[in-house]
Amino acid sequence: MNKITLTFDDNYKLQVESGCTAIAALSTIDKYATDMKRIMAVRINNEIKALNAPILINAHVEPVYVNTRDGAAIYRRSLCFVLAAASHCLFPNVRLLVGHSLDYGYYYTIDTEEQISSEQIAVLKAKMSEYIESDLPIEIGVISYSEAAEMLSRLNLVESRKMLNYNCPPEIPVNTLGDFSDLFFEPLCATTGSLKVFDLMPYQKGFMLRFPTSSEPDRLPPFNDIPKLFNIYSEYKDWGRRLGVTSAASLNQLIHDGMTDDFIDITETLQDKRIANIADMIHERKSAKVVLIAGPSSSGKTTTSKKLALQLQSIGYQPKVISLDNYYVGRAENPLGPDGKPDYECLEALDVGLLNDNLIDLFDGKTVEIPSYDFAEGKRYYAGNSMKLAKDDILIMEGIHGLNDKLTPRIPKELKFKIYLSALTQLNLDDHNRIPTSDNRLVRRIVRDNNFRGKSAADTIAMWDSVHAGERKHIFPFQSNADAMLNTALDYELCVLKVYAMPLLQCVSPAQKEYAEARRLLNFLKYFSAIPSNNVPKHSIIREFIGGSAFSY
Repeated sequence: MNKITLTFDDNYKLQVESGCTAIAALSTIDKYATDMKRIMAVRINNEIKALNAPILINAHVEPVYVNTRDGAAIYRRSLCFVLAAASHCLFPNVRLLVGHSLDYGYYYTIDTEEQISSEQIAVLKAKMSEYIESDLPIEIGVISYSEAAEMLSRLNLVESRKMLNYNCPPEIPVNTLGDFSDLFFEPLCATTGSLKVFDLMPYQKGFMLRFPTSSEPDRLPPFNDIPKLFNIYSEYKDWGRRLGVTSAASLNQLIHDGMTDDFIDITETLQDKRIANIADMIHERKSAKVVLIAGPSSSGKTTTSKKLALQLQSIGYQPKVISLDNYYVGRAENPLGPDGKPDYECLEALDVGLLNDNLIDLFDGKTVEIPSYDFAEGKRYYAGNSMKLAKDDILIMEGIHGLNDKLTPRIPKELKFKIYLSALTQLNLDDHNRIPTSDNRLVRRIVRDNNFRGKSAADTIAMWDSVHAGERKHIFPFQSNADAMLNTALDYELCVLKVYAMPLLQCVSPAQKEYAEARRLLNFLKYFSAIPSNNVPKHSIIREFIGGSAFSY
């Protein structure tokens, strides 16, 4: 056989036979061999591969540890696979369905929507523990299309089987544990023995599969229940189930059957109705004078603000918008982050005192000169923009700190109405493989950054971890403060966004660190049929990212 050379981070080189697996190569190097249970996968020339995948060419090899974002994602996917295998073994005639995420866990139900008993949950957990303690191999294989179709039908994996109707390669990669197999979407652990930290916790009609954080992979964090968020997820799950669109495969079937326009109309109408309901809630509050909107990156805050303003106008209000960007303290006074660079996301980057002074004066009926901000100069200035609130006026402010009471400490609670936004897709890829909410937002961000900010996909991917860090610090801890929550995801949007995103992702080269994430997103988006952008209504939130909106930004 041919010899190939593997190069590691410290420039250590190892010659092996072509076709050698990463797990075999790493096991010969002392510093990796003693820590194999913490290595979830490897980067091979900047593409993440399973430890038991063969390496065929000269490659730079980098272990992916469990205490990294990529490693934690592999850990979670592998737990889901082990759970699916345990369920197949114990309850072969029951379809166990993965649902949405909540805190550090995934919510599971069965397709009949019946209550899952504590006894069933206990035996599932015991079977998973048995697999994990036995340190069984999770094997990678390739089977023919017809074999895959027969296998998925036999295992009653309905959505996985349906997927093959719209993605039809002659060879199908699969993962196998014992006598259970499922489609391969992304790399899993090489063996079950790496997955010791987990729990199954009864919750609502099903249970939570709980897993550790990337920063503390050796223990489970306390469970932080967010009932409002769970209810939003559940409403959309029920809606998707009633329409028969719960997965990428069922969405593709709808497109194939010529029902695209009808489905777009339904999803857009539902979202507009939810925004109208929030406008009614604000009206019922009576005392509300300022609406504070917050949400993570690319959750559609700007378009939602404009749509909410229209709904408020329809019931007699005259909304006015104050941009929190105008209250930046300025580059000279801006606090520095741990990296020594200006931290524009911290609360101290805003002149909270001036903002509260202005709000109080406005609520007292006074005329206030609103500041402006020059981003090029990094300075605040006044351009003669004055504002006064009439009886029916209401303020709308959107920004990352909207739910944090430290932004408006001098404003009485009854004058504030807080809204949390996020793009909470209810679709899965199939029965056991979910679509992370952050993937939906990242694809939105890649498209918008290229369309309106001149950034490449690699640029956006490179800064996504820091965006996540800011969200975990400044947004997610305050979700429960919201008076209302809005799901801004539209179930058809990935079919539109892929048309824009895939060419951008294909430009990320294997020489770039961002290649692994680009390849992962490309592999993910290929499971969605395309929808042309001219099908998207001009008032849709999706227009904020692809352009052509009826709103001005």
